[in-house]
Order: sequence, then structure tokens, then C-alpha cells
Amino acid sequence: MSTRVLFSNPPWWQANERKWGIIPVRRAGVRAGSRWPFTYQTFSFPGWRAPFEYLPLPFFMTYAASYVAKYTGAEVILRDSIARRESYQTYWDYIHNNRFDFIFIESATPSWDEDVKTIRTLHKLSPQSKIVVCGPISAIKSQEILDQLPVVASIKGEYEKGAAAVVNGQTGIVEHNLLTVAEMNEAPWPQYDETVARLYYDRNPRGVKLPQAHVWASRGCPYKCIFCVWPAAMTGNDPDGENRRTVRYYTAKTLEPFLRHIIKKFGYKSIYFDDDTFNLGNQHTIEMCDMMARINLPWSAMCRADTIKMETWDIMKKSGCYGVKLGFESGSQYVVDKIVNKHLDLKYATTVVRHLQKIGITVHGTFTIGLPGETSEQIRQTIDFVNSLKLNSHQISGTAEIEGTPLHTLRASGSLSTYGGAKMDENYSREVDGNKKWQNMANQMQDS
Repeated sequence: MSTRVLFSNPPWWQANERKWGIIPVRRAGVRAGSRWPFTYQTFSFPGWRAPFEYLPLPFFMTYAASYVAKYTGAEVILRDSIARRESYQTYWDYIHNNRFDFIFIESATPSWDEDVKTIRTLHKLSPQSKIVVCGPISAIKSQEILDQLPVVASIKGEYEKGAAAVVNGQTGIVEHNLLTVAEMNEAPWPQYDETVARLYYDRNPRGVKLPQAHVWASRGCPYKCIFCVWPAAMTGNDPDGENRRTVRYYTAKTLEPFLRHIIKKFGYKSIYFDDDTFNLGNQHTIEMCDMMARINLPWSAMCRADTIKMETWDIMKKSGCYGVKLGFESGSQYVVDKIVNKHLDLKYATTVVRHLQKIGITVHGTFTIGLPGETSEQIRQTIDFVNSLKLNSHQISGTAEIEGTPLHTLRASGSLSTYGGAKMDENYSREVDGNKKWQNMANQMQDS
């Protein structure tokens, strides 16, 4: 009998709340696939998924599942219970009725308390299964995880190689072991939970056509924003924000046949490149534009305002790009430079927004408030800046403190040289769930 492996994104439900103070709704979480796992009020309920709700593809998990299948010969199943809107009971029944030799779970600080309960229940229901923890939580808590939970291994960073090593017998703490560029481009295509492959959805940037494919054209980001977890803990090992961060690119030779395959198989009508930063440099961006012109589907991407020439935005538009997400983080240049450490010229970024709007690319702006050392006046500057941009859409999140990031390191160290303005003073409120933090801060601003 072959080894059976489950890559699991378990359910994450919380208690009922009232939306707008009147409508009873559930609170649910998104975990794997989200850079900042969080909970939010949802009209979905266990066993039924409301349409048009944010749902990210569990990227690292899909790639690890296919990699393990290829390099260990195991029978591998990926079950995305978040996308399935699965009830706890249905999930427990599934675990009880199936035999798995290994169960892999990806976790991060916001979901960790929930995931601890899940791990303990999994062990009771399936004591023969070897449970493995992956994700940002492993960057800091690996030894604690092994000491306190019925877990055989904790893998740091992206976990294709680590997961294969565990299935082949390795236990304990598995250190970062990233794919090389060659290995990344030669790896098998990601494995989907095909039951829900057409349901992944991000409404922003505006212009999406459904069903929407979520894909990567690169891994990693060279920038060191204080709160950002994947470049610090998953595609790199830099929790202090002091080391060199690298980017590895997928080539058009790798991506084009994959995109054609999933478009044919699942009938996708648009593509969303959910890279940390899609447009890092003109050469790669133009290569992707040439590929998307051949694919001939509308597409969008997570971008940065200052990493390509102005004329490259026009090339993106001509190749089918209908929208981009741009991270601004703050409307205060001091906060952007000295606290976030993003080093984005907000005046130039504004010029880029105007150009994108002129050529017909929609812009979704992302911002965060509640940073360490940020003042109430700087928060007001952010709100004013958002209003001045007249974006097609935007989001303001509360800054979540997630283990594996420089923000979390700041708590232990007191200060970080790369983040000179960051300090955990009386204005800073620690919260691991950015959506909850934003709700609390918005209520406080209304009351003041």
C-alpha cells in the first residue's frame, strides 16, 4: 500500500456577529494563500459558500502537494476546507473515514490558536497520522511546536523540499531549503483541490472576469516592509529585515503551457498574478506581457509603482492588463520611509496612478494603519491621501503583527536599525488579525 499524504487547509469558523449591527453573520478566516491570514464577517456558513467573497489560492500548498507526489511516489490529496466552506463535523468525518500517513498544515500567527486545537483533534481522530506544521509560524515557533504538540516535523519557509524530506523519513525542525530558479521552473505544476478550483476570487483590482485563475510569475521580493511575512519567512529567511532578499522568476517557457492547461481544464476567463511584486524590472515584466498577449485573456497583477519604466505600463495595457494592485501603505512619506521601510516616493507613485487611469488600467491601492511609532496625525494623512488619489478601489487594513516579520522581531529587540522610526509606544496596539484591528481603529476614529 502506498504512502497516503494529505495537504490540509482546515476549516476556520468563529462565533456569530452582527453585520452593520443588525444582520446575524458568521465570522470566518482565510489562512493558507493569504500573506496576512485574518478573519472577516461572511454571509457564508458551514456547508454553503456565499458568492463573491475573497478567497486566495493556497499557493505554497499546491506546489508542495505536486512536488511530494513526484519525488516520493506517495498518493497525495489536497483538501481546501476554507474554499469548500466545510463544517468542522464534515472535516472530522473525512479525517476519521480516511487513512493518511501524513497530514500537512500551513499556519501563521493569526490562525495559530485555532490550528493548535485542530492539530490536537486530528491526533485524536487519526493517531497513526504523522502531523507536520508548515508556514510562517514555523519560522519562530518550530521548537515550541515540537515540544508541545503531537507533531513530527516543523518546516521553515516554502516547503516543497522539506515536505518531501519528511515523507522520506526526516523529523524535527526542517530548516529553510528553497528551490533554486532551475528547480522552481522544472518542478511539477501545482496540484489543485479540483472541487473548488474555479472558486478562488479577488474582486480587486476592478475588472475581473470569472472564473479567475490565481498564479505566480515569481517568488520573493527584495523590499523589506516591516509587516510583510512571505519575503521574511517563506521565500526568504530574514525576520530582522537586515539580510539580502532575493527574487526567483518563472519563465514564459514554464508558465505558458501551465496557463494554457488550467485555462482549458477549468475554463478560467481571467488571470491574476498574485506575486509579492509582479513588475520587478522591465525585462521580466515585458516577457510576461508577451506571454499574456499570446494567451489572450484579461489579466491583473500585484505591483509596485516604481519598479518599471512608465512606457512599460502601456505595454502591460496592450497585452491585456486591466488592473493592478499598488501598495502605498501610508500617506506620510516619513512613515513609508522610516517605519515601513518601503522607500516609495509618494509623489511619483501618484504620477503613476494618474498615468494608469489615463490609459485605462484600474488601480486598487493598499494601505495600513496602526504601525509602531505612527501618530494620529500620520494616520489622518493616510486617510487624506487615499481620498486625494481617487482610486478605483482601495483597502485600509490594521497592521497585523505576525511572527517571522521584522515587526514581530521589534517586540523582542526594542528597536531595529533598518526601521528607525518604528517604536512600540503607547500609540501602538498589538493585534494579529488585521481586519479586527482595522474595525477597532475605525470605531475609535468615529468616536473621536
